Amino acid sequence: MATIWFCLVALMLAGYVILDGYDIGVGVLHLWIARDDASRRTLVATIGPFWDGNEVWLLAAGGTLYFAFPLLYASGFSGFYLPLMMVLWLLIIRGVALEFRSHVSAGVWPPFWDAGFSLASVLLAIFYGAALGNVVRGVPLDANGRFFEPLWTNLQPYGQTGILDWYTVLIGIAALAALSLHGAAWLIYKTDGELRQRSLRTSSLLWWVVALLTVLVTAASFELLPRLLQNFRAWPWGFIFPVLALAGLLGVKWFLRAGADFLVFAASCVYLVGMLTSVTFSLYPSVLPSSTTPSFALTISNAKAADYGLEIGLIWWILGMALATGYTIFTHRSFSGKVQTDRAGQNEGY
Repeated sequence: MATIWFCLVALMLAGYVILDGYDIGVGVLHLWIARDDASRRTLVATIGPFWDGNEVWLLAAGGTLYFAFPLLYASGFSGFYLPLMMVLWLLIIRGVALEFRSHVSAGVWPPFWDAGFSLASVLLAIFYGAALGNVVRGVPLDANGRFFEPLWTNLQPYGQTGILDWYTVLIGIAALAALSLHGAAWLIYKTDGELRQRSLRTSSLLWWVVALLTVLVTAASFELLPRLLQNFRAWPWGFIFPVLALAGLLGVKWFLRAGADFLVFAASCVYLVGMLTSVTFSLYPSVLPSSTTPSFALTISNAKAADYGLEIGLIWWILGMALATGYTIFTHRSFSGKVQTDRAGQNEGY
């Protein structure tokens, strides 16, 4: 039962990264691809009906984590208190910028909202990547499952570590590049004309950056943390996950050349899922490794809730996620197709 919930939490986080990932990617590219107010309104319109619904998946993933692995929730949210507050503020800034752009749009305000939206999106992508890097690297857990890390120390991924070191920053930069490519793929799918052409050129450039960073992150992870290879050696079928990531990345390149707009976005989704499932597979059964004493790590066994609660909760989780998934599908089908520039103001959804 604990393994099932481990997979469900990983599935929900992957769903959040795919859905809110393109929102964040559009924000990162907002000032780069859009050159005037009409273009920026179009970019906002591509995510307007979806972004707040997509962020529900983050809340659902957090709630699932709290229910299934309460010790992990308590340890992680207390140890990562400072970066979590920073992430919360960045989410607030993005939401305020998106909402107020249509309501307070005179004078200097539109550039102000655009800058806030883009900057918050860039920092959010980096912080999400750095958070993943901390989980992979491990944190200095004590015997009671508690830890504290400053924002940074000596930028080294061993000894007295901080939230930011060269390894977690590398993963943060890789996350920024991957979500930017994901956002560009979404814009290719949702826009037409000059905006689509700019998105195509941006995607072609970002593909090489993502490919290079994928190689660097993989090499650095296995060199710094040899334990990540243990599960792949024990269960060779797990290689399907990195193969999935490679297929998705190559698929992005192939479909860009073929001009298949939706398949470019679909391939980007496959790449993100492949990378995230590769990470979760390599960590299992740990949910939060210890960088000091391996035996202090939080695992699915010592961090889980009671088995009876997990069994009953699975029924309600299936019902709740069926509703959330149905709403997500309905929303994306209702607002499918290209966003027209001259109607962007009507399609922002505010």
